Amino acid sequence: MKVKICGLNLARDVQLCINLKVDFLGFVFYKKSPRNVNLKDINILSKYNKKNSSFVAVTVDPTDNFIKEYLLDNFEYIQLHGTETNDRVSEIKKMGFKIIKAVKIKEEKDIDNYKQFTNADIILFDTPGMERSLEFPENLITKLPQGENYALAGSVSEDNLKNINKLGVNFFDLSSSLESQLGYKDHHKIKSFMNKINEITN
Repeated sequence: MKVKICGLNLARDVQLCINLKVDFLGFVFYKKSPRNVNLKDINILSKYNKKNSSFVAVTVDPTDNFIKEYLLDNFEYIQLHGTETNDRVSEIKKMGFKIIKAVKIKEEKDIDNYKQFTNADIILFDTPGMERSLEFPENLITKLPQGENYALAGSVSEDNLKNINKLGVNFFDLSSSLESQLGYKDHHKIKSFMNKINEITN
């Protein structure tokens, strides 16, 4: 199983997640978000030994100038939550990144929208809303494509992890369920969730 934790604080949360072997560490670049990264602090990331973790810049329709100025030196992945087309995905990949493309799912007919993003490395199935995802209905989870390049967000937590895994999901994206208050990650919850992952996989 793979885990991505999104909305991390540059200084407070990173080393813990690396130590716990979280696969993907997500940092939000979206001014309306309480989890938005302070651009003045971005170079903090260069001091970390990432080991087996990858850094992900979570963005909405990023410009080339923004990518070159803030993301080029510190991130392997860019996650796209905006109106980006498959051609735009290709353009950003050529700048040296792997791409996670978020696909919003309201109902079953939305699932096939992922097929247009053939240039994305990972597809993230999410519920509507950038900041606090709704719970992903089980009847829709069973209809999602399966595999290591398909991730699920939307109220994934320690409590429902095992059940969602039984439905075929092996790549989990979490944010608000690991917080003690909006925008503030709870280290105890992160440790407990990763312990649950290890319990299931071992």
